Amino acid sequence: MSSNLRPIGVFDSGVGGITAVKEIHDLMPGEDIIYFGDVGRVPYGNKSSDIILKYASQDISFLKSLGVKMIIAACGTVSSIINIQSLNKDLPFIGVINSACIAAINSTKNKKIGVIGTETTIKSNSYSKCIKSINKEAQVYQKACQVFVSLIENDISSLPYDIVYGIVKENLSYFNEFNIDVLILGCTHYPIIEPIISEVMGPEVKLINSGKEAVKYAESVLKNQNLKSSGTFGGKCSFFVSAGAKTFFETASRFLGYNVVGNAREVNIGLY
Repeated sequence: MSSNLRPIGVFDSGVGGITAVKEIHDLMPGEDIIYFGDVGRVPYGNKSSDIILKYASQDISFLKSLGVKMIIAACGTVSSIINIQSLNKDLPFIGVINSACIAAINSTKNKKIGVIGTETTIKSNSYSKCIKSINKEAQVYQKACQVFVSLIENDISSLPYDIVYGIVKENLSYFNEFNIDVLILGCTHYPIIEPIISEVMGPEVKLINSGKEAVKYAESVLKNQNLKSSGTFGGKCSFFVSAGAKTFFETASRFLGYNVVGNAREVNIGLY
């Protein structure tokens, strides 16, 4: 198969990376996609660096076995604690941190930037370090919102809106005293509740979708390396999970707006 016709590989610890798949559909509708959600081992955000490295390496090996031309680690936790390029040197490998930090710096007016992510992401200080490497004057305020991942992975749509809103508001109240004007959604699960986050934070705070920014960067890499598909529509997506296919299918179908059942399989990721 011609290199530019090969699919883009995307992986995450669960359903969160579906937000990146949606962004690829919107920005590069001619691209085929292979998505792997490690639902059986979600979340990554509260696990040790060694375990996350092991899991990420297996996820990458699985995607490479299917002949992808690029891999997007649609996982803030993986991107925050692991040297992305050290995991793979054979093909383009994109994380979600650098491009989000650049977008935040370009968007802020008062240089006060908030970051939300998993416990591991926030403890790593990766976003803060990246932002300050771009602009030393930037002030970064971070908050671990691990509970958001649990809400989303456990079918948030089944919960009353006021309960979800209350949980989001309680967690984001940390930022009230800092007068931030930009908030990075440092986990690809979070865009699923972006409307609620936006309502809580108010119109004066711009939200940065880390997955969306990563996909923009991925498109530029594909173009530069002559790997971008010449197609302008009709890209197909295949889904794989390590467990929990039924729940994953329902969530993915709801978020993407089309039925993914029958186009997905469970795999034993431990074999990779």
